[in-house]
Amino acid sequence: MLIALYARVSTTRQAENDLSIPDQLRQLRDWAKANGHLVVKEYVEPGASATDDKRPVFQQMVSDAMQKPRVFDAIIIHSLSRFFRDAIQFGVYERKLNKAGVKVISITQQTSDDSAGEMMRRIISTFDEYQSKENSKHVIRAMKENARQGFFNGSQTPYGYRSVATDISGSRGRKKKRLEIDEAEADIVRKIYHLYQHGLEGKLLGCKEIAKHLTESGLLMRGKPWRMQKVQILLSDTTYMGEYYFGMRDSKGSVTRPVEEWVKTDVPPIIDAATFEQVRAVRESRAPAQTPPRLVTSPTLLTGILRCKCGAAMTLATGKGGQYKYYKCTRRQSQGNHACTSANLPMEKTDGRVLRMLAEQVFAAERFQQLVAELRKQIAESRDDQQARINEINRQIKQVEERQQRLLDAIESGIVDLDEATQQRAQRIKTAKEALLIELAEARRGASMPGEDRIKPSQVEIIGKVLREKLSADDSAIAKSFLSQIVDEIVLDGQTLRVKGSYEGLAEVMQNVKVGTKSVPTFNLNWRARQESNL
Repeated sequence: MLIALYARVSTTRQAENDLSIPDQLRQLRDWAKANGHLVVKEYVEPGASATDDKRPVFQQMVSDAMQKPRVFDAIIIHSLSRFFRDAIQFGVYERKLNKAGVKVISITQQTSDDSAGEMMRRIISTFDEYQSKENSKHVIRAMKENARQGFFNGSQTPYGYRSVATDISGSRGRKKKRLEIDEAEADIVRKIYHLYQHGLEGKLLGCKEIAKHLTESGLLMRGKPWRMQKVQILLSDTTYMGEYYFGMRDSKGSVTRPVEEWVKTDVPPIIDAATFEQVRAVRESRAPAQTPPRLVTSPTLLTGILRCKCGAAMTLATGKGGQYKYYKCTRRQSQGNHACTSANLPMEKTDGRVLRMLAEQVFAAERFQQLVAELRKQIAESRDDQQARINEINRQIKQVEERQQRLLDAIESGIVDLDEATQQRAQRIKTAKEALLIELAEARRGASMPGEDRIKPSQVEIIGKVLREKLSADDSAIAKSFLSQIVDEIVLDGQTLRVKGSYEGLAEVMQNVKVGTKSVPTFNLNWRARQESNL
């Protein structure tokens, strides 16, 4: 039999320091040799928990097992816990592999292939899952107690600190660690607090400007440029006044745990408590007020549409205490001017420039006629595609009905018994037919939707004229609606703004146009299709 071997340990530390994986592989190879099986591949997973399937080597092994023809006939493991510590997940993957003709065999917990063996594997997997959860509970309890005693449990140390071994021994003879101030990094932390509180050369600095100043001065954040978000974290983290908290976040769920579950550990302070509270007060006083945008001259008119040539979005920024508003590259805003060299765009000037571009170029009379002509062409092609889809669905419905009729004829003639299997087959055919009928209804509805080609050619010129007037008018009430429907993206490249749109958006706008009785188009974005609303 061709077999694959799978060995796993839960952490990278175990993989580096333990002999578990070599021992697993040795026993697996000896078992294969004793039973006359040929090992075609070995899969080794160093540092991955078996409580879920987020294991790259495991996923690669399953993918290889599903290939046709089969690469191997069985996966050999030391114990069932090496495969999964979750009973439900174990059953799901075991059934998936069984369908592909690949068995899962444990050399230390061998079971039969009958129902009794399957039940035994489920029982073993359930106990493995229970044991895993119990171990996790005890480990977390021990780590919390370790934190209460003032020791550091590991992971990345906070900036400004380093972990040092003590003389106290912990589990497996390892020395416990504490956090100690790293003076080189601590000086930068103190500098950040000073700059935020007092500014530089008489000028107040925000988080972005501090990040920019540090990076340009060569004071990098462990070899990387400073980012605005990291400065914000440093200014709000209580660790720097001597209060480090363990267990704030659940690493599996990536969520913040309730405050009562946090464990406080006293560490040497880098910033005194008074300075920390003063900076907290300054941060709160500088928090920008949130004001609702106006309908038309909204500061977010182009947010979500306007992008920088570097690929980042451009968002609203302010200057002189909110006196000036402009669009700025988010990468440049968070990482500093070294990250992107694009210029800021005055908000009002840019909004007006984009609206004029649409009014004078996109909706210019001749250009608009060309757009509508191309739109009509695309609608016609789309309807041809819809009709082809309808024809194909009708063909499939006819085939299903023929299958249904043949089954009924076989039952009536006695060729097939009306047992449970026959009833299930009949139900599957009925379900397939109903699904096709729903798909057919949707296709017909799409083909019959009122399109732009329902608007007369004489009305196109009037519609284009009104669009130009609305976009060119000050405080246009429809500008933002049109931008969100017609414009997909506006890219800043130097002093050039490239506007990209879609015919789908244009069709949507055209469908939202109702032509008045006096040949004057009106715009009704809440247009209803029933007759009583369009008399």
